[in-house]
Amino acid sequence: MKVLHVITSLEIGGAERLMVDLLPRLRGNGDNDIEILLFNGIDTPFKNSLITKGIKIYELSHSKDYKKIHRYWSAYDPTHIFRLKKYIQKYDIIHTHNTACQFYVPIAATFYKSSVKLVTTEHSINNRRRSIGWFKRFDQWMYNKYNAIICISDQAKNALINHVRRNTANNIIIINNGVDVNRFAKPIADISSRKDYMISMIAAFRKEKDHESLLRAMSRLPKNYRLQLAGRDFDERVAGLKKICREYGIEDRVVFLGPRSDVPELLEKSDVVVLSSHWEAFGLAAVEAMASGRPLIASDVGGLRDVVGGAGVLFPHGDDKALAEKIQYLCEHPDEYREVAERCQEKAKQYDISVMAEKYLELYKKVYEENQKDN
Repeated sequence: MKVLHVITSLEIGGAERLMVDLLPRLRGNGDNDIEILLFNGIDTPFKNSLITKGIKIYELSHSKDYKKIHRYWSAYDPTHIFRLKKYIQKYDIIHTHNTACQFYVPIAATFYKSSVKLVTTEHSINNRRRSIGWFKRFDQWMYNKYNAIICISDQAKNALINHVRRNTANNIIIINNGVDVNRFAKPIADISSRKDYMISMIAAFRKEKDHESLLRAMSRLPKNYRLQLAGRDFDERVAGLKKICREYGIEDRVVFLGPRSDVPELLEKSDVVVLSSHWEAFGLAAVEAMASGRPLIASDVGGLRDVVGGAGVLFPHGDDKALAEKIQYLCEHPDEYREVAERCQEKAKQYDISVMAEKYLELYKKVYEENQKDN
Protein backbone atom coordinates (compact mmCIF):
# COMPACT_ATOMS: atom_id res chain seq x y z
CA MET A 1 0.00 0.00 0.00
CA LYS A 2 1.45 3.34 -1.07
CA VAL A 3 0.39 6.35 0.99
CA LEU A 4 1.37 9.97 0.36
CA HIS A 5 0.87 12.63 3.03
CA VAL A 6 0.50 16.17 1.69
CA ILE A 7 1.09 19.24 3.85
CA THR A 8 1.97 22.85 3.08
CA SER A 9 5.42 22.77 4.69
CA LEU A 10 7.38 21.40 7.62
CA GLU A 11 7.76 24.69 9.44
CA ILE A 12 7.27 24.44 13.20
CA GLY A 13 3.65 23.70 14.15
CA GLY A 14 1.40 21.04 15.64
CA ALA A 15 0.44 19.24 12.43
CA GLU A 16 4.04 19.44 11.23
CA ARG A 17 5.37 17.97 14.48
CA LEU A 18 2.85 15.18 14.02
CA MET A 19 4.36 14.28 10.64
CA VAL A 20 7.80 13.90 12.20
CA ASP A 21 6.55 11.53 14.90
CA LEU A 22 3.88 9.68 12.94
CA LEU A 23 5.26 8.88 9.48
CA PRO A 24 8.18 6.67 10.57
CA ARG A 25 5.79 4.64 12.74
CA LEU A 26 3.32 4.20 9.90
CA ARG A 27 6.09 2.90 7.70
CA GLY A 28 7.43 0.63 10.42
CA ASN A 29 4.09 -0.99 11.29
CA GLY A 30 3.58 -2.95 8.09
CA ASP A 31 4.51 -3.39 4.46
CA ASN A 32 3.67 0.18 3.50
CA ASP A 33 5.33 2.92 1.47
CA ILE A 34 4.81 6.12 3.44
CA GLU A 35 6.03 9.33 1.80
CA ILE A 36 5.32 13.05 2.10
CA LEU A 37 4.80 15.91 -0.36
CA LEU A 38 5.38 19.55 0.65
CA PHE A 39 3.85 22.51 -1.16
CA ASN A 40 6.83 24.51 0.13
CA GLY A 41 9.92 22.40 0.71
CA ILE A 42 11.74 25.05 2.72
CA ASP A 43 14.53 23.54 4.86
CA THR A 44 13.54 23.23 8.52
CA PRO A 45 14.56 21.09 11.52
CA PHE A 46 11.39 19.02 11.06
CA LYS A 47 12.22 18.36 7.43
CA ASN A 48 15.78 17.35 8.27
CA SER A 49 14.48 15.04 10.99
CA LEU A 50 12.25 13.17 8.53
CA ILE A 51 15.11 12.87 6.06
CA THR A 52 17.28 11.40 8.80
CA LYS A 53 14.54 8.88 9.57
CA GLY A 54 14.48 7.75 5.95
CA ILE A 55 11.15 9.25 4.87
CA LYS A 56 11.07 10.19 1.18
CA ILE A 57 10.17 13.87 0.75
CA TYR A 58 8.91 15.56 -2.42
CA GLU A 59 8.28 19.27 -2.87
CA LEU A 60 6.30 21.45 -5.28
CA SER A 61 8.29 24.60 -4.53
CA HIS A 62 11.24 25.62 -2.39
CA SER A 63 11.30 29.09 -0.88
CA LYS A 64 13.96 30.36 1.51
CA ASP A 65 12.08 33.61 2.01
CA TYR A 66 10.22 33.68 5.33
CA LYS A 67 8.32 36.89 4.53
CA LYS A 68 4.60 36.46 5.05
CA ILE A 69 3.54 37.10 1.45
CA HIS A 70 5.93 34.50 0.06
CA ARG A 71 4.97 31.92 2.67
CA TYR A 72 1.29 32.43 1.79
CA TRP A 73 1.91 32.18 -1.94
CA SER A 74 4.00 29.01 -1.56
CA ALA A 75 0.93 27.33 -0.07
CA TYR A 76 -1.84 28.76 -2.28
CA ASP A 77 -0.11 29.01 -5.66
CA PRO A 78 -2.84 27.56 -7.98
CA THR A 79 -0.24 26.08 -10.32
CA HIS A 80 0.28 23.44 -7.63
CA ILE A 81 -2.85 21.78 -9.02
CA PHE A 82 -1.00 20.97 -12.24
CA ARG A 83 2.15 19.90 -10.40
CA LEU A 84 0.08 17.38 -8.44
CA LYS A 85 -0.69 15.35 -11.59
CA LYS A 86 2.26 12.97 -11.35
CA TYR A 87 1.61 12.28 -7.67
CA ILE A 88 -2.09 11.45 -7.78
CA GLN A 89 -1.41 8.77 -10.38
CA LYS A 90 1.10 6.71 -8.37
CA TYR A 91 -0.42 6.26 -4.88
CA ASP A 92 -3.20 4.16 -3.42
CA ILE A 93 -4.09 6.77 -0.78
CA ILE A 94 -3.33 10.48 -0.50
CA HIS A 95 -3.73 11.96 2.99
CA THR A 96 -3.97 15.76 3.16
CA HIS A 97 -3.40 18.28 5.95
CA ASN A 98 -4.06 22.05 6.02
CA THR A 99 -6.45 24.07 3.88
CA ALA A 100 -4.56 24.52 0.61
CA CYS A 101 -3.70 20.84 0.40
CA GLN A 102 -7.24 19.83 1.32
CA PHE A 103 -8.58 21.84 -1.63
CA TYR A 104 -5.98 21.36 -4.33
CA VAL A 105 -5.59 17.58 -4.09
CA PRO A 106 -9.27 16.73 -4.75
CA ILE A 107 -9.37 19.36 -7.51
CA ALA A 108 -6.39 17.70 -9.18
CA ALA A 109 -7.81 14.21 -8.65
CA THR A 110 -11.09 15.26 -10.27
CA PHE A 111 -9.43 17.13 -13.13
CA TYR A 112 -7.15 14.21 -13.99
CA LYS A 113 -9.84 11.57 -13.35
CA SER A 114 -7.72 9.76 -10.79
CA SER A 115 -9.08 6.77 -8.86
CA VAL A 116 -6.83 7.48 -5.86
CA LYS A 117 -8.58 7.32 -2.48
CA LEU A 118 -8.46 10.52 -0.44
CA VAL A 119 -8.15 10.95 3.32
CA THR A 120 -7.86 14.23 5.23
CA THR A 121 -7.38 15.28 8.84
CA GLU A 122 -9.21 18.18 10.46
CA HIS A 123 -6.69 19.58 12.94
CA SER A 124 -8.86 22.43 14.24
CA ILE A 125 -12.41 23.37 15.14
CA ASN A 126 -12.18 26.75 13.45
CA ASN A 127 -10.48 28.50 10.56
CA ARG A 128 -10.79 31.73 8.60
CA ARG A 129 -12.71 30.28 5.68
CA ARG A 130 -15.57 29.09 7.89
CA SER A 131 -16.42 32.71 8.64
CA ILE A 132 -16.97 33.38 4.90
CA GLY A 133 -20.56 32.40 4.13
CA TRP A 134 -20.20 31.82 0.39
CA PHE A 135 -17.14 29.61 0.98
CA LYS A 136 -19.33 26.91 2.53
CA ARG A 137 -20.30 25.63 -0.93
CA PHE A 138 -16.65 25.01 -1.75
CA ASP A 139 -16.16 23.22 1.56
CA GLN A 140 -19.18 21.00 0.94
CA TRP A 141 -17.82 20.02 -2.46
CA MET A 142 -14.34 19.42 -1.09
CA TYR A 143 -15.32 17.22 1.86
CA ASN A 144 -17.58 15.14 -0.36
CA LYS A 145 -14.52 14.16 -2.38
CA TYR A 146 -12.86 12.49 0.60
CA ASN A 147 -13.32 8.80 1.32
CA ALA A 148 -12.47 9.36 4.98
CA ILE A 149 -12.24 12.43 7.18
CA ILE A 150 -10.29 12.18 10.42
CA CYS A 151 -11.29 14.57 13.19
CA ILE A 152 -8.93 14.85 16.14
CA SER A 153 -11.70 15.24 18.74
CA ASP A 154 -15.45 15.23 19.28
CA GLN A 155 -15.34 19.03 19.15
CA ALA A 156 -13.66 18.99 15.74
CA LYS A 157 -16.19 16.51 14.40
CA ASN A 158 -19.20 18.44 15.68
CA ALA A 159 -17.83 21.72 14.35
CA LEU A 160 -17.26 20.18 10.91
CA ILE A 161 -20.72 18.63 10.71
CA ASN A 162 -22.30 21.90 11.80
CA HIS A 163 -20.31 23.83 9.21
CA VAL A 164 -21.01 21.74 6.13
CA ARG A 165 -24.42 20.44 7.27
CA ARG A 166 -23.59 16.92 6.21
CA ASN A 167 -26.52 14.52 6.16
CA THR A 168 -24.25 11.63 7.02
CA ALA A 169 -21.18 11.19 9.16
CA ASN A 170 -20.36 7.68 7.95
CA ASN A 171 -16.97 8.65 6.59
CA ILE A 172 -15.97 10.81 9.58
CA ILE A 173 -13.85 9.08 12.20
CA ILE A 174 -12.34 10.41 15.42
CA ILE A 175 -8.68 9.64 15.98
CA ASN A 176 -7.03 11.63 18.75
CA ASN A 177 -3.65 13.13 18.06
CA GLY A 178 -0.69 11.55 19.78
CA VAL A 179 2.83 12.37 20.89
CA ASP A 180 5.99 10.37 21.43
CA VAL A 181 5.49 10.08 25.17
CA ASN A 182 8.95 8.60 25.74
CA ARG A 183 10.56 11.59 24.03
CA PHE A 184 9.01 13.99 26.54
CA ALA A 185 9.03 11.87 29.70
CA LYS A 186 11.29 13.27 32.44
CA PRO A 187 11.52 12.69 36.20
CA ILE A 188 9.08 14.80 38.20
CA ALA A 189 10.79 17.88 39.58
CA ASP A 190 11.37 18.33 43.30
CA ILE A 191 10.41 21.93 44.03
CA SER A 192 10.44 21.70 47.84
CA SER A 193 13.54 23.90 48.10
CA ARG A 194 12.87 26.07 45.05
CA LYS A 195 13.07 29.85 45.52
CA ASP A 196 12.44 30.92 41.93
CA TYR A 197 9.89 29.41 39.58
CA MET A 198 9.81 29.10 35.80
CA ILE A 199 6.40 29.04 34.12
CA SER A 200 6.18 28.03 30.46
CA MET A 201 3.67 28.21 27.66
CA ILE A 202 4.67 26.58 24.40
CA ALA A 203 2.20 27.41 21.64
CA ALA A 204 2.18 29.34 18.39
CA PHE A 205 1.13 32.97 18.73
CA ARG A 206 -2.22 32.49 17.03
CA LYS A 207 -5.58 34.04 17.81
CA GLU A 208 -6.93 30.88 19.46
CA LYS A 209 -4.24 31.15 22.15
CA ASP A 210 -4.96 33.37 25.14
CA HIS A 211 -1.51 34.62 26.03
CA GLU A 212 -3.07 37.81 27.36
CA SER A 213 -4.67 36.08 30.36
CA LEU A 214 -1.36 34.42 31.20
CA LEU A 215 0.47 37.76 31.11
CA ARG A 216 -2.13 39.33 33.37
CA ALA A 217 -1.73 36.35 35.73
CA MET A 218 2.03 36.94 35.77
CA SER A 219 1.42 40.54 36.87
CA ARG A 220 -0.36 39.13 39.94
CA LEU A 221 2.46 36.78 40.89
CA PRO A 222 5.51 37.64 43.03
CA LYS A 223 8.72 38.67 41.30
CA ASN A 224 10.33 35.28 41.83
CA TYR A 225 8.02 33.88 39.14
CA ARG A 226 9.32 34.06 35.57
CA LEU A 227 7.68 33.13 32.26
CA GLN A 228 9.04 31.77 28.99
CA LEU A 229 6.89 31.82 25.85
CA ALA A 230 7.91 29.66 22.92
CA GLY A 231 6.17 29.23 19.60
CA ARG A 232 5.98 30.35 16.02
CA ASP A 233 5.96 34.15 15.84
CA PHE A 234 3.31 36.25 14.16
CA ASP A 235 4.77 39.76 14.32
CA GLU A 236 1.68 41.85 15.11
CA ARG A 237 0.53 39.39 17.78
CA VAL A 238 3.91 39.27 19.53
CA ALA A 239 4.24 43.05 19.39
CA GLY A 240 0.90 43.40 21.16
CA LEU A 241 1.92 40.94 23.87
CA LYS A 242 5.20 42.73 24.48
CA LYS A 243 3.25 45.96 24.86
CA ILE A 244 1.12 44.29 27.57
CA CYS A 245 4.31 43.23 29.36
CA ARG A 246 5.52 46.83 29.41
CA GLU A 247 2.15 48.10 30.63
CA TYR A 248 2.16 45.66 33.55
CA GLY A 249 5.85 46.14 34.30
CA ILE A 250 6.73 42.47 33.81
CA GLU A 251 8.96 42.73 30.73
CA ASP A 252 12.01 41.74 32.80
CA ARG A 253 10.27 38.51 33.90
CA VAL A 254 8.93 37.39 30.50
CA VAL A 255 11.07 36.07 27.66
CA PHE A 256 9.86 35.41 24.11
CA LEU A 257 11.84 32.50 22.69
CA GLY A 258 10.28 32.27 19.22
CA PRO A 259 9.88 28.91 17.45
CA ARG A 260 11.90 26.13 19.08
CA SER A 261 12.62 22.52 18.18
CA ASP A 262 13.95 21.63 21.66
CA VAL A 263 10.55 21.50 23.36
CA PRO A 264 11.35 18.52 25.66
CA GLU A 265 14.32 20.44 27.05
CA LEU A 266 12.26 23.59 27.58
CA LEU A 267 9.62 21.61 29.44
CA GLU A 268 12.26 19.97 31.61
CA LYS A 269 13.51 23.42 32.66
CA SER A 270 9.96 24.45 33.61
CA ASP A 271 8.27 24.15 36.97
CA VAL A 272 4.68 24.58 35.77
CA VAL A 273 3.34 24.51 32.21
CA VAL A 274 0.32 26.58 31.20
CA LEU A 275 -1.82 26.29 28.09
CA SER A 276 -4.12 29.30 28.03
CA SER A 277 -6.51 29.16 25.06
CA HIS A 278 -9.76 30.61 23.78
CA TRP A 279 -10.52 27.30 22.05
CA GLU A 280 -8.79 24.06 21.08
CA ALA A 281 -9.77 21.12 18.93
CA PHE A 282 -7.52 18.81 20.92
CA GLY A 283 -4.39 20.29 22.47
CA LEU A 284 -1.27 18.44 21.33
CA ALA A 285 0.89 20.80 23.40
CA ALA A 286 -1.15 19.79 26.44
CA VAL A 287 -0.24 16.13 26.00
CA GLU A 288 3.44 17.00 25.54
CA ALA A 289 3.35 19.01 28.75
CA MET A 290 1.60 16.25 30.71
CA ALA A 291 4.12 13.68 29.50
CA SER A 292 7.02 15.85 30.67
CA GLY A 293 6.57 15.27 34.40
CA ARG A 294 5.43 18.83 35.01
CA PRO A 295 1.93 19.77 36.20
CA LEU A 296 -0.22 21.36 33.50
CA ILE A 297 -2.70 24.17 34.07
CA ALA A 298 -5.05 24.73 31.13
CA SER A 299 -8.09 26.76 30.15
CA ASP A 300 -11.39 25.01 30.77
CA VAL A 301 -12.46 24.97 27.11
CA GLY A 302 -13.59 22.19 24.78
CA GLY A 303 -10.76 19.95 23.61
CA LEU A 304 -8.49 20.85 26.53
CA ARG A 305 -11.20 19.86 28.99
CA ASP A 306 -11.25 16.32 27.62
CA VAL A 307 -7.48 15.93 27.47
CA VAL A 308 -6.54 17.59 30.76
CA GLY A 309 -9.59 16.85 32.92
CA GLY A 310 -8.98 14.39 35.74
CA ALA A 311 -5.21 14.85 35.51
CA GLY A 312 -4.04 18.45 35.23
CA VAL A 313 -5.63 21.61 36.59
CA LEU A 314 -8.31 23.57 34.70
CA PHE A 315 -9.03 27.27 35.22
CA PRO A 316 -12.02 29.29 33.95
CA HIS A 317 -11.43 30.69 30.47
CA GLY A 318 -9.87 34.15 30.65
CA ASP A 319 -9.77 34.26 34.47
CA ASP A 320 -6.26 35.54 35.13
CA LYS A 321 -6.84 35.83 38.88
CA ALA A 322 -7.78 32.14 39.15
CA LEU A 323 -4.84 31.19 36.93
CA ALA A 324 -2.37 33.10 39.12
CA GLU A 325 -3.77 31.47 42.24
CA LYS A 326 -3.46 27.97 40.79
CA ILE A 327 0.12 28.55 39.61
CA GLN A 328 1.19 29.85 43.01
CA TYR A 329 -0.63 27.11 44.91
CA LEU A 330 1.09 24.32 42.98
CA CYS A 331 4.53 25.88 43.30
CA GLU A 332 4.15 26.42 47.05
CA HIS A 333 2.62 22.99 47.84
CA PRO A 334 5.16 20.33 46.74
CA ASP A 335 2.98 17.34 47.65
CA GLU A 336 0.07 18.56 45.54
CA TYR A 337 2.54 19.50 42.81
CA ARG A 338 3.82 15.91 42.65
CA GLU A 339 0.34 14.41 42.68
CA VAL A 340 -0.80 16.53 39.74
CA ALA A 341 2.41 15.81 37.80
CA GLU A 342 2.00 12.05 38.35
CA ARG A 343 -1.61 12.14 37.16
CA CYS A 344 -0.57 14.09 34.09
CA GLN A 345 2.14 11.62 33.13
CA GLU A 346 -0.20 8.68 33.55
CA LYS A 347 -2.96 10.20 31.41
CA ALA A 348 -0.51 11.21 28.68
CA LYS A 349 0.11 7.52 28.00
CA GLN A 350 -3.42 7.31 26.56
CA TYR A 351 -2.29 9.60 23.75
CA ASP A 352 0.95 7.91 22.79
CA ILE A 353 1.76 8.21 19.09
CA SER A 354 1.84 4.42 18.68
CA VAL A 355 -1.90 4.23 19.46
CA MET A 356 -2.60 6.87 16.83
CA ALA A 357 -0.43 5.08 14.25
CA GLU A 358 -2.33 1.81 14.70
CA LYS A 359 -5.67 3.56 14.14
CA TYR A 360 -4.39 5.35 11.04
CA LEU A 361 -3.19 2.06 9.55
CA GLU A 362 -6.53 0.41 10.29
CA LEU A 363 -8.27 3.22 8.41
CA TYR A 364 -5.86 3.02 5.48
CA LYS A 365 -6.46 -0.72 5.22
CA LYS A 366 -10.21 -0.20 5.15
CA VAL A 367 -10.01 2.52 2.49
CA TYR A 368 -7.51 0.50 0.44
CA GLU A 369 -9.68 -2.63 0.49
CA GLU A 370 -12.68 -0.59 -0.65
CA ASN A 371 -10.56 0.71 -3.51
CA GLN A 372 -9.64 -2.84 -4.52
CA LYS A 373 -13.32 -3.79 -4.62
CA ASP A 374 -14.13 -0.75 -6.78
CA ASN A 375 -11.45 -1.74 -9.25
